[in-house]
Amino acid sequence: MEEILTLVASPAAWIALLTLIVMEIVLGIDNLVFVSILTNKLPEENRARARTIGIGGALIMRLLLLSLLFVLVGLTDPIFAVFGEEFSWRDIILIAGGLFLVWKATTEIHHSVDPDVEEEIDPKRAVVMNFGLTIVQILALDLVFSLDSILTAVGMTPHLPIMICAVIVSVILMLVASGPLARFIEQNPTVVMLALGFLLMIGMLLIADGFGVHVPKGYVYAAMAFSGGVEALNMLARRTRKRKGQMH
Repeated sequence: MEEILTLVASPAAWIALLTLIVMEIVLGIDNLVFVSILTNKLPEENRARARTIGIGGALIMRLLLLSLLFVLVGLTDPIFAVFGEEFSWRDIILIAGGLFLVWKATTEIHHSVDPDVEEEIDPKRAVVMNFGLTIVQILALDLVFSLDSILTAVGMTPHLPIMICAVIVSVILMLVASGPLARFIEQNPTVVMLALGFLLMIGMLLIADGFGVHVPKGYVYAAMAFSGGVEALNMLARRTRKRKGQMH
């Protein structure tokens, strides 16, 4: 309790908290995009519930990792080496998560370009299967994104209360933003392909990180911001042409 009161009275602690919240939100963007794309494939009445469960799972996972900091630190210790390259449990988790993300993004891109003919199955059973599979996939990626997020938090501050507050605030903001983002992606089909491209890139970066090749996150987010800006101009141009077409 005394430590918490000391942190509350410390301007440095508040600066660390705000910085960490911003970092957590930035690191959570890719997770949020993934959740939005997956839940948009569900019936509309199930989407909000799936987003809540998925993002709530991210919160539980991150708090659980924070409560096991001593285990988390141990995840970075090498457990074996291949051709002189050492690998830890963190590396294995990142490589596995990256491979899953690359596979999922590639599958979704293929489905968008050349949709398969779906088999005739019972609609109620299909809804249950799709809902369950969506939650499993979201939670699987939550583990990877949460690990990256918590390791960043541990590197930025030694104070556990600050890390917990930052995680809770950032996940709540993600939950609030998930609905509008999902609707925006649904209403703009071209954004889906751009988002899948981002996920494909992030998957490759996770794999590279697992193999010890660290790409500065600033480059990644700058590329995403540039691509998003170009797509925003394309959307504006399409709306302008559509408005002029209606006037004529």
